[in-house]
Amino acid sequence: MFDQAMAGIAGRFKRVEPRATARAFVLAVLSGVERKNWWRLAEQAGHARPGPMQRLLRSARWDADAVRDDVQTYVLEHLSADDGVLVVDETGFLKKGTASAGVQRQYTSTAGRVENTQVGVFLAYASSRGRALIDRRLYLPDASWCQDAERRTRAGIPDRVEFATKPALAGQMIAASLDAGIGVSWVTGDEAYGQDPGLRALLESREIGYVLAVACSRRVQINEGRTTARADAVADRLPASAWHRQSAGAGAKGPRYYDWAWIEIGADRHRHLLIRRKPSNGELAFYLCWSPLRVPLSELVRVAGTRWCIEECFQAAKGQVGLDHYQVRHWTAWHRHITLAMLALAFLAALAANATPARTAQPDRPVRSTDPIDLTVPEIRHLLGTPQNPTNAFPCRLLPWSNWRRRHQATARRSHYRRRLISPSTG
Repeated sequence: MFDQAMAGIAGRFKRVEPRATARAFVLAVLSGVERKNWWRLAEQAGHARPGPMQRLLRSARWDADAVRDDVQTYVLEHLSADDGVLVVDETGFLKKGTASAGVQRQYTSTAGRVENTQVGVFLAYASSRGRALIDRRLYLPDASWCQDAERRTRAGIPDRVEFATKPALAGQMIAASLDAGIGVSWVTGDEAYGQDPGLRALLESREIGYVLAVACSRRVQINEGRTTARADAVADRLPASAWHRQSAGAGAKGPRYYDWAWIEIGADRHRHLLIRRKPSNGELAFYLCWSPLRVPLSELVRVAGTRWCIEECFQAAKGQVGLDHYQVRHWTAWHRHITLAMLALAFLAALAANATPARTAQPDRPVRSTDPIDLTVPEIRHLLGTPQNPTNAFPCRLLPWSNWRRRHQATARRSHYRRRLISPSTG
C-alpha cells in the first residue's frame, strides 16, 4: 500500500532525485524518530547530510498543490462513504522569531492564548471508514504581512496571494474540493466559521448542508421570521419536552450523550437552530443548520458530532507524522512539508481502514470478549516505525504486544460503554 500511495504522486516530480527524496521523507516521518526535523529525517533516511531534504522542501521543482490533489484522491479511494462530511478548522504552529511566513502574535487554540505563531486553516474528510486532512491554507495577517512587500519577498510569498479571512480560506478549500468531485452532503465547523455569512451563502449556493457552531449571542429569527431573539434566550424558553437525549457519536469511553433541541428559524423549513446541552452541568452550545432537504434531528446531531474528527486529525498529524516539526520559514517550504505530512497521515488512515479484523469477514460470528479493538492510526505508526522483519509486513516482536494491548483496550471500552448505556446522564 505504501508503494501505491507513493506511485500516486510520482508523476509530480520531473527528476528521479526529488522523487526518491520525497519517498525517503515520507518513510522517515512514519518512522519512530521522535523529532521529525531535517537533521533527524535525513539521518533516518541514511543521508550523509540534510541537504537533499532541504532542497526537497525549498528549491526542488514540484507542485505541492498538485500533490495535495493526489492526497485528496487517495483519501477518497480508501475512506469514501455515503456519510462523508467535510470539517473545517484551524490549528497553530508555535514559532520563535519574526521571519517565518505568516507568523505574528495572535490567538491560537493550540496554546489557548495569544502566542507568536503561524496559523493554518485545514479541511478534513471524515466518514465511518476514517478521517484525514485533505487541504491546507496558511493564514496571512493583513497589516503585518499582506501589506508589507519587503517581508513578503523575504518569505517567498507569491504576488497572487492576497489577504483572506480564515472563513474565506475555508470557503476556497471547500469549493475546490467540490469542484474536484468530492461527493459530500454536509460541512461542519466551529464558531469562527459559523459566524461568517459568506461561507454559509457559499454552501447554500452549492446546495451543501451545514451544521456550524455559533455564539450564544447570535440572534436568530423565530415565529416564522417575524421576530428575532438571542440563541441563549431561545434555549431558556424551551419546555422540557423539546429536549431529546441522543449520542453525538462514539467516544473513547462510550457514546457521547447530550440533550438536543432544535427549532425552525427564518421563513423556510430547511433552516434550524440546533442546541446542545451537557447533562452533567447544563452547558449549552449552539449551531446554525441548513439543508436543501428536510432531515431528522438525528442527522443534524450526527454531523455536529463529526466536528471533533478534525481535532483527532490534528492530534494524530502532530503526534505521529510531525505536522508541526518543520524548520522552515519559506512559504513554499511550509506548504510542501504540510502536504507530505498529510500524505503520511492519509496512508496511516487508509491502513487503519483496510486492517479489518477477521471477525468482520464472518458477520454471523458474535463478537467475543477476547476480540481486540481495531488497529488505530497511532498503533499502526508504532508498528511501522520499528525496524522491519524482512519476512513480515509488521515486526514479529511487537505484534503480540499490540494484540495484547488492544484486547485490554477492548475490555476497558466495553466497561465504559456498559456504564454509559446504563446511565446516559453521565455522558
